[in-house]
Amino acid sequence: MRHDHVRQILSYHRRSKHYLQRYADGPGRLEWLNQPAPFRTYVGAPVIDLALLAEAIVAPYGDLYVLGAIAPRRPALDTLAILFELSLGLSAWKELQGSRWALRCNPSSGNLHPTEGYAIVPTLPGLEAGVYHYVSRDHRLERRCTFTAATAAALTLRLPAQSFLLGLSSIHWREAWKYGVRAFRYCQHDAGHALAACRYAAAALGWSARLLDAPGDAEVAALLGLDRDADFAAVHPLDREHPDALLVVGHLSPGAADLNLSAVKGSDWTGAPNPLSREHVSWELINLVAAATWKPATAPEPFFTPQPLPPLAALPPTHSRPMPASRIIRQRRSAVEFDGQTSLDAAALYHMLERLLPRPGVPPWDLLPWRPHLHAGVFIHRVRGLSPGLYFLERDPAVHEAMQAACRPTFLWRRPALCPDDLDLYLLAEGDLRETARTVSCHQDIAADGVFSLGMIAEFGGVIRARGPWSYRRLFWEAGVLGHVLYLEAEAAGIRATGIGCYFDDAMHEVLGLAGDHFQSLYHFTVGGPVEDRRLRTLPPYFHLDEQRGG
Repeated sequence: MRHDHVRQILSYHRRSKHYLQRYADGPGRLEWLNQPAPFRTYVGAPVIDLALLAEAIVAPYGDLYVLGAIAPRRPALDTLAILFELSLGLSAWKELQGSRWALRCNPSSGNLHPTEGYAIVPTLPGLEAGVYHYVSRDHRLERRCTFTAATAAALTLRLPAQSFLLGLSSIHWREAWKYGVRAFRYCQHDAGHALAACRYAAAALGWSARLLDAPGDAEVAALLGLDRDADFAAVHPLDREHPDALLVVGHLSPGAADLNLSAVKGSDWTGAPNPLSREHVSWELINLVAAATWKPATAPEPFFTPQPLPPLAALPPTHSRPMPASRIIRQRRSAVEFDGQTSLDAAALYHMLERLLPRPGVPPWDLLPWRPHLHAGVFIHRVRGLSPGLYFLERDPAVHEAMQAACRPTFLWRRPALCPDDLDLYLLAEGDLRETARTVSCHQDIAADGVFSLGMIAEFGGVIRARGPWSYRRLFWEAGVLGHVLYLEAEAAGIRATGIGCYFDDAMHEVLGLAGDHFQSLYHFTVGGPVEDRRLRTLPPYFHLDEQRGG
């Protein structure tokens, strides 16, 4: 069965590729009246309005990367409110010609936001033990389940002191409505962005966070109430949520034992999910790959024991302006156009790329319990002190020989001048590659008009076969985490970034000379000087709550 699942995944990946000659299957045209509702709510569930307190977080952005620099807060209703506000909360509203749409701290493909967030908590100050769904539009919690006293006690015993659980799920239909078969990829990107957003928000509170990779999807679904067929009976099957990730958040220490979820059984569930669309289109390839990547429970591992990583020097002090972390997080935007002129000096680029290397105890990479599997082919366009051309960033030096053997034999593999010793960045070929970058990213100018753009190259087929079919999703999660670091680093440097989900997979492979499935490009990204659309009006993220809450 595992072999069949791997075959189905590789088939999906091939059939969801964009090619220079044709694009992956999609809806053709958009039925705007049928666009899925962007906010999930559970009708009938008791609600708890959260205070807007993120402004109180004044720690500098650079302190997020320094272990112990931010004193840990006590987990409570108010600090949970800050965590959600800085991770999955709204960051602004945009308005144009009578149309209004929300932006969020966690980015999403097409701003469609398939990711839902949950808190599973023991009794905290101001909050009963139970399962809560977060509604970003209203900045409130919906209490889906109140734990019995025995369940709450079991959860308290199983969790490290001063910690709780955070769950993520995806509604694939939200992306499939616009993107067709490629939507499953984008949902996984978004899950990775949400994971990173949660990790950064936790860091701003002085907390740690760790992905629990042992629980199976069935366990996560049961814990979040996603397997309760009676609750979802009134909505279309495509409006249901797919379990993604479970994190432990709070005051964590290395060596803590893995959480046994069988000790946590909820009771007294309330609320029914809202329908998202009047009509639905089922994409069979998405159904097949979702089933093939369904994760079983696997052997428990210590959930905060750092993975063995290459020895790296301490992360250098921030190269950015000393801005509060909360401001950087909330001002993050996806650029839609670059000016084609902004440049960056090489030291600033090196600093940005250093943030992409995993270091024990340093966000967001201490979140993931595996060694890095993603690297980057980088198109340098406008970096002062570096020749324009194609470069390659290895995030784990163990990949070097295999990567060099897989790429074009004519590549230089030359280290740039003054590059930090622990940054494995190589010049492959010099030249103006703006047109190449534009072409491989679906002919989008933004890939050529920035400071640099890149394709994230994953160790692919071997990882999926060795670690299990569910690793397919986790590779995309790692790509989303990488992208989120680039988003925040660009904001800190005074420029902007954007993720590019539309790219020609094999055209990027051809640039590098890659063949077969050992390496695959999973996400593209670009960074540069943004051109603002002055037709748009920007409104504060929660301006509407004063009226709703009677303020």
